[in-house]
Amino acid sequence: MKKIITIAFAIFFSFSNLAYAEMRYGISGALTFIDATGTETEGGETNSGSADNLTIIPSIFLEFDAGNYSVGLDYIPLDADVSSKTKIRSDTETSVSGTAKETTTNRSQEAQAELSDHITLYANYNLGGYYVKGGIAQVTINATESLATGSKYGSVDVNGYLIGLGTGDGNHRFEIVYTDYEDISLTSSVTRTDVSTANKIDADLDTLALKYSYVF
Repeated sequence: MKKIITIAFAIFFSFSNLAYAEMRYGISGALTFIDATGTETEGGETNSGSADNLTIIPSIFLEFDAGNYSVGLDYIPLDADVSSKTKIRSDTETSVSGTAKETTTNRSQEAQAELSDHITLYANYNLGGYYVKGGIAQVTINATESLATGSKYGSVDVNGYLIGLGTGDGNHRFEIVYTDYEDISLTSSVTRTDVSTANKIDADLDTLALKYSYVF
């Protein structure tokens, strides 16, 4: 995130030295579809799954407008769940370490993840009544799991790119924006009993948003 902010300030500073560059700021609300797929590897066992969520995500932005194109920085101040509900799975084990006989044990696994501190550096290029958008994004993914195995995955910063198409009239803008994030890899900080290899999650995440913005 620091890298994106540094690049943004460098770009903004160069724009601020141009007499014709106009600074603008605004607020947005985006109806966003979040889609994620992934696998969890536990020792030699792999479980696959998917999650999605449809939610409204607000943001604030600052940009410099130089006529045919503009450069801006967009920040989402709130967190968003990756899944519309917590994923729950029950595992049954029939062999438990430290016992001399077969023992049946049920383990409840609850998994969820949230997106936080999402920041986007973008550029708009005007095409008459429409404009195209492109940019780079970074978000922190926090794993908020409750696993009977004791596994804990923590958080990871993930980069992505976005493309979009928008139109504006005065203070109002409407956009459709697709964001594709790089592959996600999380390794558990805790290993299971009698398992030397830490559990691992590999996932893919993307979003599609219908966005309205008000420019001051």
